[in-house]
Amino acid sequence: MTNKTASCISRRGLIGAFAATVVTAAPTYASAAGFLRGAGDVRRLRAYSSRTGETLNMIYWIEGEYIPDALKEISYFMRDWRTNDVKHIDPRTIDIMTAAHNLMDVSEPYMLISGYRCPKTNAMLRARSSGVAKNSRHLKGEAADLRLNSRSVNQMARAASACAAGGVGRYTSSNFVHMDCGPVRSWGS
Repeated sequence: MTNKTASCISRRGLIGAFAATVVTAAPTYASAAGFLRGAGDVRRLRAYSSRTGETLNMIYWIEGEYIPDALKEISYFMRDWRTNDVKHIDPRTIDIMTAAHNLMDVSEPYMLISGYRCPKTNAMLRARSSGVAKNSRHLKGEAADLRLNSRSVNQMARAASACAAGGVGRYTSSNFVHMDCGPVRSWGS
């Protein structure tokens, strides 16, 4: 009889301990939801630019805090390579790029086709192509055009769209995806 009582108490004790653990761990589970969406407790952007020959492998966010020097480095990397003009890249765009990259589960870095564009560059590109917007988010440091050799345009666009956090453009004939932190929308085929 003593054994039955001891086992009942220890089951109750075990259930109580489990309940206390769940309550204590709740903040950790809250951040786990962000990680499952592609965010994580540590955010890293991996990219290279065939235009400048530069590579980037940068942790820019740790445990809820952006790292200002890392954001400056990313903004420099994503500068208008034609003029070397630098504009602050919106961290929301960087987060979308990172989350989409994580959702695709690839180790290959992005190839940056275009990040920030100064007004002169945007006007020149607009004169050459009808696919360049007059008020492009690239002008505001809120967009990136990206490519991965190991993923199709459709795979990249689906990952970016799954973030439900901005604009996603498919440019299949040019083999790149546009990601921005503007209103949620999509275009292209």
